[in-house]
This record gives sequence, structure tokens and C-alpha cells, in this order.
Amino acid sequence: MRLHRAAVVSTLLCLTTLLIHTESTQPPFSCDSSDPSTKSYPFCRTSLPISQRARDLVSRLTLDEKVAQLVNTAPAIPRLGVPAYEWWSEALHGVADAGYGIQFNGRINGATSFPQVILTAATFDAHLWYRIGQAIGTEARAVYNEGQAKGMTFWAPNINVFRDPRWGRGQETPGEDPLVTGKYAISYVRGVQGDSFEGGKLKDGHLQASACCKHFTAYDLDRWQGVDRYAFDAQVSKQDLADTYQPPFQSCIQQGQASGIMCAYNRVNGVPNCADYNLLSNIARGKWGFQGYITSDCDAVSIIHDNQGYAKSPEDAVADVLKAGMDVNCGSYLKNYTKSAVQQKKLPESSVDRALQNLFSVRMRLGLFNGNPNKMLFGDIGPSQVCTKEHQNLALDAARNGVVLLKNSARLLPLSKTKTTSLAIIGPNGNNAHTFVGNYAGPPCKSVTLFQATQQYVKNTMYHQGCNAVNCTSVSIPEAVGVAKAADHVILIVGLDQSQEREDHDRVDLVLPGKQQSLIASVAKAAKKPVIMVLLCGGPVDISFAKYDPKIGSILWAGYPGEAGGIALAEIIFGDHNPGGKLPMTWYPKDFIKVPMTDMRMRPKPSSGYPGRTYRFYTGRKVYQFGYGLSYTRYSYEFVSVTRNKLRLGKSSTAGSSESLQYTSVSELGTEFCERATISATVGVNNLGKMAGKHPVLLFVKQAKLTNGNPIRQLVGFHSVTLKAGERAEVEFALNPCDHLSRANEDGLMVIDAGSHHLVVGDEEYPIDIVV
Repeated sequence: MRLHRAAVVSTLLCLTTLLIHTESTQPPFSCDSSDPSTKSYPFCRTSLPISQRARDLVSRLTLDEKVAQLVNTAPAIPRLGVPAYEWWSEALHGVADAGYGIQFNGRINGATSFPQVILTAATFDAHLWYRIGQAIGTEARAVYNEGQAKGMTFWAPNINVFRDPRWGRGQETPGEDPLVTGKYAISYVRGVQGDSFEGGKLKDGHLQASACCKHFTAYDLDRWQGVDRYAFDAQVSKQDLADTYQPPFQSCIQQGQASGIMCAYNRVNGVPNCADYNLLSNIARGKWGFQGYITSDCDAVSIIHDNQGYAKSPEDAVADVLKAGMDVNCGSYLKNYTKSAVQQKKLPESSVDRALQNLFSVRMRLGLFNGNPNKMLFGDIGPSQVCTKEHQNLALDAARNGVVLLKNSARLLPLSKTKTTSLAIIGPNGNNAHTFVGNYAGPPCKSVTLFQATQQYVKNTMYHQGCNAVNCTSVSIPEAVGVAKAADHVILIVGLDQSQEREDHDRVDLVLPGKQQSLIASVAKAAKKPVIMVLLCGGPVDISFAKYDPKIGSILWAGYPGEAGGIALAEIIFGDHNPGGKLPMTWYPKDFIKVPMTDMRMRPKPSSGYPGRTYRFYTGRKVYQFGYGLSYTRYSYEFVSVTRNKLRLGKSSTAGSSESLQYTSVSELGTEFCERATISATVGVNNLGKMAGKHPVLLFVKQAKLTNGNPIRQLVGFHSVTLKAGERAEVEFALNPCDHLSRANEDGLMVIDAGSHHLVVGDEEYPIDIVV
């Protein structure tokens, strides 16, 4: 960091330097109440509005000091008592040390590792998502209070829609549905930041920790067939932006009140996300009312010049992003080129001030300029609140309720705890706890493999790896077959790991790696009874061979189930828990790879053979469909009541001279009408089986006539219920027609079509006629 040397020396001679607290047992903070010189600075006065305090602090900085603060590793400003701050911390599914902000090198040496997000999403339980967010926010604050964190801004959740099954980071997301993704964002953000489940309860905007929704926007390709995320220009229609790519971010900002956004590497329709004024300032801040900071992804500013050639010089790139509304750069580009951009008159210093006011405002909302945080709000959170029994049970609960039962022929599962005298665990994931936690994970509180967990049920449990590794380039079939023949039951635990799918690594196929399928077929053929197959993977795999093989009796999908995944799977296999998860994404056949990953279109185009994407638009064959999942019991549904079967809109437009379909613009109807026209639908759910279970109820809407690129069906609500054997419950869904019965037209405007719409739950349907 280069400072104006004379100015700094002069200041140090004339003023008493404020204390910066950085001891390992105490968190870094500003405005120590025991230091009398703090009273002279308005930015230390908690009675003033945060916006005024942030402006005061920024006004006291030299240009060199300002520039130094525009990167993730922001240095201290000793003359003002401002400590160093690290913006980059991670907490995707538990507090992690994947960024620079968190260190597990003291009294706290790990954190609760929840299931990877794709599996947690399979619970379709927003309250569970919120509780996980709460636990993560609490543990994050504990790490900070213990002096093991340099920052409290966490770059999670990842709320990009899981558009293509090959995407290496699909595992990090809540799946392919925009509603589910948006609800997850709201629940997680509220939990992490210290809000209530319903929202609106943050005390004067103060944050327990800061959540950041990423990657804004239309980012879901990392590295595929020579195309990488750094140079990729995503061509996205206004229609797809409006009803697929943008809604999760709108929900995260407007309802979740996230205090951070990350702009993505890629371009959208030619413009880099981090340099898009319309996206960052007009839409996020203007239209959606975002109040927080916007960070680049790491080195996403440098690529605007170096990779994309969008900016003619480094200074132009810096000017583009700061003028667009970005605030902080993960990387060093802003530190290196902002001053010269100002000197070259490409960037007004006021743009730097604007960014810094956003940055310091968030740090102030975190309580880091209020004196010792341990004496303030959230100050009593400490090491005893990390890896608590409650948090570990929550991780177990999330894994239990996320696991999806894909097949259970002849009710093979659950296995008998008394009659099963020997068991074989075969497969490269059977005794590897590291695979269970997925990516962006910190050290877990504990690790239990499936092999270890099943030994609690069957003492005579044998294990064989089967393959040399998950890539299975070498297979030991004779040995694995020998182990299988010696056991009453065989569990094959196969699938993927981070060597197969991860950040910066998309898949090129949708099949099991290497010789895994050969191992599975050989072991299944040799086993005494039909085998159980457990699949670990984030993205879908075409396992049609297993789906139709009578020697494979049961299939469980477990995503990456976190620190308690082994225990959860063992409980399900032996009947101590009834699986109830449902797939949050479509499982495509292996020939889907003929579709270019770079094609961002959601809607099908039959004339060219393009099949569309996700359950909402995909017209091709499916291995398993979105929302699929079996149970050890059976449920039935009925529509108990629906408050309207006809909705009259009163205003209409025609869709064009070539079509007679009528529709009404949502903007024409207005908020008051939309709320007044809300439809209440009550669904009865019956547990017809002999086992209690937790069951997600998914409510869809579909139109009787598909036109104008309408979704085949669209999820409009979901709710998780717990029912004892023979028990019945009723679930009420409130449907706002402007939100739930609308579609995006080709101009990206939301409209409601006249005609027959059907509410769908299971095999039950209820018609609603819309008249204009």
C-alpha cells in the first residue's frame, strides 16, 4: 500500500494514533470507548445514522487510503484506528476456511458441516433452511468473537439456477427451480444475518453476519469444451432473464434483505456482469432497492480487460466497474489501477467514495465500529456455540430428510436390524468421509463414514473399495465379488466426488466414472439378494441401467450429505428414519450431452430439435423427474377447498394478430388488485402407510393449452409436513395470481393468460378459469 508519506507522517505527529485491537483472543474493531480520541470522530458515534458515519469516515481518507480499501484484503488505517478487514469468507453449508477471512487455528478448530446445498434443497423445507442459516450465522459470529476471523462477510449462498446437469457447481445450488432457489435464498440469508424467519426483525439493520447472494447473473458454466467462465458471453433472452435467471436474486434482495451481492465473471449479451450499470445500479439498487455492498468474483475485474477485451486498458476496466456500481474487488486490480484511472480523468473520485460508503456501512452494520464487539449485540456468542449438539443434530436432520429414495423394488428397504447378520459395503465412497462434505467446506465437527455407521447396526460389516478411486480407472471385481458373496446384504456406494465435478470443472458426460458400472453389475449379479445402491453426486447421473436391473433392488441418492451423512444413510437403510426427500433437479439421459452447454435458452425449439431445459420446459426423456422421491409409506392428496375457481381480470391485450390468445399485463393490474385476488388452496394429505414420515407437498400450476413458451408446469408452493401412520393434515397455500399464475412474455414482461389453469398436487388437479 503506497500512502502519501508526508501526509501520514504529519498526521502521526499531530494526532494520537487510535488503538487497533488484533490480539488472537479478541476480534479486531474500531472506536474503542476506552480511548478518548474516539469521541472526536463522528464515524464512532453510534447515535448518528450509519450513512452519516460512513460518509464522515470516507471524507477523512486520502486517495491512496481510499484505493487500498477497494480490494478484499483491506489494510488497516492506523491513524484513524481502523483495523484491517478481509471481505472474503465462505459459509456455503457451514463456516469454512475456503476464503482468507476464517482461521480454525485456535480454540475453535472446526464448524458444523451441513449437507451440500443440493441435498438440503431436496427437503423442500424452508424452516430447515432458515435454521441452518441461523446455526451458520451463530458459528460465524463465534469465530469472529474468538479472534479467529478477519471479517464477517460471507460469500454465500450460491443461487444460480441449475440449468445444465454438467455444471460442476450445481451441487452448491438449491436446484433448477427459480421459486425454490429464491425461497432458499430468503431463508438462508435471514438466518445468517440474524433476522426472523418471517423477516423484518433486524435490530436497526444490525447484522449477526453478512450474507452475499452470488453469482449475479446467468452464471452456470465454468469450463466446458474449451469455453471458460472468464470469457463466456451468455446470450440470454429477456424472457428467460425475467422468469428464470433473475427471480432468485430479486427474492434474495427484496425479501431476504441480503447485505451483499457478487457479480459474476461472465458477460450477458455482450456486457460483463461487473461492468453492467443497468444490472447493478438500475435493477439491483434502483428497481429492487438493494442496500449493501457489491463484490466482484475473484479477479473478475482483471478479465474485463485481460480475457474479454471489453475494456481497452486496465484503467478503463476499473472505471467501468466502479461507475456500474460495484464496490469491492476480490483481487488486486482496483488497488493497482484505480488511482491512475482517477488521474487520467477516466473515473471521478466520487465513484470511489460511493463504493467506500457502501463498504464501511456494512462493516458498521456488523457492529465493527461500535467499540469492543464482545460487549455489544451478539457479543456473548462464543466457542461453546460452535459444534453444539443442537447444530450437529440439525446437520443430521437435514441429511436424513434430504436423501431421496429413487427405487425400492419388493420393499427391499428398510433392512431388518435383527435378521441381517452380515453386511458388505462396496465402493470408493464407502469409507471416505471427505467425499461426504462436498466443496467449500471447513473442518467438520466430526466425520462418520457409511462403513462406520452401519457397524452400529451389523457388527459383521465388511468393506471393500472396489475401485482405486472414484474415477475408477482400475477395478478389483474378483475381490469385490468375493466380499459380496459372503454377506447377507450388499450396499454399493458409488457416484462422483470433487475430482469429477467442482468449481472450474464441468462434466463432459452424465454417466458414472470409469469402470464403476462394471463393478456395480458384477457385484449385483454375484450377491445373494438384490443389492442397495447409494449414489453420492451433486449433479444428476444417468443410472437407467440400475433403474431397470432387477438385481439392484433399491437406490438412494444422497448428494454430498455432510458430516452426519453416514449416520443418516444407515438410519434410513435400517428403518430408523423414513426417507422423504424429493429431487430438486431433473435427471437427464446420457445423450443430453448433445445439447451445447453454452446454449442458455430455457424453452424448447422443436424445429431444430432443441429440447429445452429443466422440468418447466424440457420435452425429452427423463431418467427421473423434478420432485420425484419415494417413501417407506404412501401418501394421498385431495383438494379440500379452493376459494376461487374463476378469476376475472378485467383488462386485456391480444398477443398479436396471428394469435387469438388474450392476456393481461401484471403491471396494469397493480399490487392492490393482485393481493385482493389471492387464491387460498387447502390440500389434504394422508399417510396411508404403517410408518411415520416427513413429506414435502409440492403444488404446481399448469395451463390447459401450452402456447407462447409457457412452462409445461410450474411449482407455485411447497410445504413439509410430518405425519404419523394413518394421520391426516391440511396444508394451505396462498396463491397471488400475479406471482403464481403469470408468465414472462418475449419482452420480459409478466402477463397472465386467459383460459384454463390447473392446480396440480400429485395426481390431483383443480381447474381455475381466468377471464379477461
